[in-house]
Amino acid sequence: MSTIYYGVAYYDEYMPQERLAADIAMMKEAGINIVRIAESTWSTLEPQEGEYNFYHIDRVLNAMHEAGIAVIIGTPTYAIPSWLARKHPEVMVTSVKGQEKYGRRQIMDIVSPTFLRYAENIIRVLLEHVHTHPAIVGYQLDNETKHYDNVGPVMQQKFVETLRQRYPSLEQMNKDFGLDYWSNRIDSWEDFPPAASTINASLGCAFSTFQRQTVTDYLAWQSRIVSEYSRPDQFITHNFDFEWRGYSYGVQPRVNHFAAAKALTVAGVDIYHPSQAQLTGREISFGGDITRALKQGAGYLVLETEAQGFAQWTPFPGQLRLQAFSHIASGAKMVSYWHWHSIHNSFETYWKGLLSHDFSPNPTYLEAKTIGADLARLSAELDGLKIENDVAILISNEAMDAVNWFKPGDAQSNVYNDVFRRFYDALYDNNISVDIINDVDAGCSRYRVIVVPALYAADDALLKRINHYVESGGQVLIGFKSGFSDENVKVRTCRQPGILSECCRVTYSQFVLPQDTGLNSHCPELVITTEDCAELWMELLTPDESEQVQVLASYQHPVWEKYAAITESRYGKGSAIYMGCLSSKKVISQLVLRLADKKTLASCNSAHSFPVIVKKAVGKKGKRLTFYFNYSSDIQQIQQPEGAVCLLGDSDALSSHRGEIEPWGLRVYQSDV
Repeated sequence: MSTIYYGVAYYDEYMPQERLAADIAMMKEAGINIVRIAESTWSTLEPQEGEYNFYHIDRVLNAMHEAGIAVIIGTPTYAIPSWLARKHPEVMVTSVKGQEKYGRRQIMDIVSPTFLRYAENIIRVLLEHVHTHPAIVGYQLDNETKHYDNVGPVMQQKFVETLRQRYPSLEQMNKDFGLDYWSNRIDSWEDFPPAASTINASLGCAFSTFQRQTVTDYLAWQSRIVSEYSRPDQFITHNFDFEWRGYSYGVQPRVNHFAAAKALTVAGVDIYHPSQAQLTGREISFGGDITRALKQGAGYLVLETEAQGFAQWTPFPGQLRLQAFSHIASGAKMVSYWHWHSIHNSFETYWKGLLSHDFSPNPTYLEAKTIGADLARLSAELDGLKIENDVAILISNEAMDAVNWFKPGDAQSNVYNDVFRRFYDALYDNNISVDIINDVDAGCSRYRVIVVPALYAADDALLKRINHYVESGGQVLIGFKSGFSDENVKVRTCRQPGILSECCRVTYSQFVLPQDTGLNSHCPELVITTEDCAELWMELLTPDESEQVQVLASYQHPVWEKYAAITESRYGKGSAIYMGCLSSKKVISQLVLRLADKKTLASCNSAHSFPVIVKKAVGKKGKRLTFYFNYSSDIQQIQQPEGAVCLLGDSDALSSHRGEIEPWGLRVYQSDV
């Protein structure tokens, strides 16, 4: 891949037949240079078992190739045909609510041997037919794959098989998982109860980890098949998604992205977000940071993002352009809309594409044309961006499972993602750019600061690596509930935070839920107001009696005021801040900047804060690119880089000389590194 791709998903199967030529003409006008096809149309491709219809695929491939538009072929396995569900009802996934009925997408059992047999057949039939076509530049495996809360008989059987391999001795499993409790002990593999109904967090989290592993295995299986047909110059990707709260919200609980991405040659992602007055760019940024991490910082593909989308997402003027370059600034090598047209019936009738239902040019399409022109003009400068940050956030699917088994108080949401987003958004809003990591290893020595939110479940080795990172000169901000339990979600019997107390020099044995509890600052550099209260959880911290630890804040409470809320310690060559509660974004960002001198923190642009967002990258030519984004409806002032050339500015050329960005505008500068 040596160009910036600008694309759309295109479904000839849904469209009036006379539209193809007109659509391609409009795509060319908009600078669209790639389309994604085929991933959702199994029933059209195979209307009955063994009967194949390549009409739509052939005509789109041929027409796109003639027009010079590249094509991504998706394997059509995530939406099964009705004949398969009728003939083999066992392919329908079973969740705790029962077995799915045919209708919507993503209702298949990805570990069912029957499903896998039919899926392999349709993949091979499709690829055998198309793989020599010159229009194809890459393949997408399935679509937003997850385990779909599968608790069916095959999933249960395979889970038990993995435990039997892991535990030759049932006695050890009973001990690790604490199964003596409530007589949950298992003394015969034949007596193994349904994992879905367990009340034991250790067993439940082990099952969740296994469910994610089946997604990793499924995508690797598809990748091996596709690799038999793909050429070395073609990529294999997948469109990962995130926890969904009406838009992309946080770390995906049903897939381990880091493990599953090993089957891909290029990481891919779907990112959707609030728009109009609610557009902040936060989801674009964290989604990009996670996806960029999946291939060690390499560029990634945004295979789906919104053009118009829902009625509440129809973008204000300038927002489509702002969004597109926000993806690019995070390292995207492709921005592609779901989808080109707006369909005229069925489930997603009101999820609008780049074109509306009348197929005519509209303000969103006209703005897309300016993006296509900009990307074409600046492709050499924007391709292959290298993003180097010296702050990282550690995420963990296993910690997420464990935290959500024991949600504080009456919390109903994915608590781990609530905490992750508080930490992430605090840094984003203060222009502290980050990498996302899922381990602390030797390569992490390049980071000045590592942020560790809610690492509730972790093995001893990871916690010791965190200690070693600090001892060697690193600096960490560790959130509450970290280090509490081992990898089996078994609470450590030592005083908390367990092994991490070595670098943090603080312990606790009691915790409470905050009720009208504020924070008192114990150092002038940490500014705390009445709005910066303790939230969600409170650990009653006692620092060691050592000059190496300092209380930064205590609880503002008539009973709990004697306990520390936030501490900072020196350990070896580094330092660690421990937070015993959740607090505001303002407090979190101050703590990160305290750990590292913000004047020399490359990840930070302290001259600006939200709604002005600043991103930095280095292009292939060795030049520094600095992106400024205005996520507001007001004109914003910026401090332009010295000696920089403005590559891309607002519609008002004079504003670039005044150091202003218009509402929902952006600016891209190039300078020597």
